[in-house]
Amino acid sequence: MIFEGQVESIYRAPAGSAPMEMLTSATLVAGEGITGDRYATGLGHYSGRPHVDRQVTLLESEVLEALSRDHGVELAPSEHRRNVTTSGVPVGHLVGAYFSLGDCVLYGGRLNVPCAYLDSIVGRKVWRSLVHRSGLNARIIVGGTVSPGDHIRPFDPATLDPALVADNEQTPIEPAPDVV
Repeated sequence: MIFEGQVESIYRAPAGSAPMEMLTSATLVAGEGITGDRYATGLGHYSGRPHVDRQVTLLESEVLEALSRDHGVELAPSEHRRNVTTSGVPVGHLVGAYFSLGDCVLYGGRLNVPCAYLDSIVGRKVWRSLVHRSGLNARIIVGGTVSPGDHIRPFDPATLDPALVADNEQTPIEPAPDVV
């Protein structure tokens, strides 16, 4: 798979239901998440059901454009509740793949599944329009700093410590829940 995309924006929320805060850069901690984000600190709405695949979440800016064009649904990057808004990245193809995000290395977990909880947070009905295009949940394999404008590219895991790759690949990708 060949692509080169970029980070458009980065957000975190300090707790479940809290407004998303736009960041000019973020520290991604391997095995944890984005420093100060609700899921890295265990304060997210779904923190009671943790999985390694949910350390950072990505959504394509192209999805936001399609929602507006196809459904008349306006959803800003600060509202979709994903950490990183991308452009030029086929996030649906990154399940089970390594990729770089700035100077970090991530591993694509399961595709994200929207829920009706999003409607209560943004105050309008948007979640059904996100079914099958709600972004990607990912694991942070190598932490570091990421900023808007950073490149997102495929990453060859052969350049990593083989023990790190083996440890990562021991944990199966989380199965997606049913969409109701």
